[in-house]
Amino acid sequence: MRFTPPPPGVEVLLLALVLAAAVFDVRYRRIPNWLTVAGVALGLGMNAVLSRSPAPGNWGMFRASLIGMGAGFGVYFVLYALRAMGAGDVKLMAAVGAVVGWPNWFGIFILTSILGGIMALILVVMRKRLKKTLFNVGFILNEMKSGRPAYVGKEELDVRNPKAMSLPHGAVIAIGTLFFLALAARSVG
Repeated sequence: MRFTPPPPGVEVLLLALVLAAAVFDVRYRRIPNWLTVAGVALGLGMNAVLSRSPAPGNWGMFRASLIGMGAGFGVYFVLYALRAMGAGDVKLMAAVGAVVGWPNWFGIFILTSILGGIMALILVVMRKRLKKTLFNVGFILNEMKSGRPAYVGKEELDVRNPKAMSLPHGAVIAIGTLFFLALAARSVG
């Protein structure tokens, strides 16, 4: 997979968005709506302007921005519906998709997923919950096979429950985005 860096202005907007979201998520365990709505609006607006500048009628970047926003919202909404993700994370990934467009959103999503898994594994080991976590994974898979949401049978599997062990996913998205930008810059140079 080859990562392409976004244009400089888009990169600045992306960094401001994910770093602000990370700070809010770590500090308050919430990502404010004003931040994600502004991210979506600025991302779509910036990509609309950039799409028109090279050649009138070329809406490639704006179309990629719309698809990225939809993909970010759609994929994370499924996780939200399963109560594995918070609503702020859904809106943040929609905003990231609107800012960087579909192809770059997918790269950020893959890196965020890998890094989030590694960070979660470290957290589980540090809290000495590996055995319980492996049991919960088996429980989740069994419930999925039966078509039941796992959080109904075990309240600790609901991200909204205070007993749930969780990471501030906004910070994980920020880290995944930083890795993406570093890999994209490296692939150009």
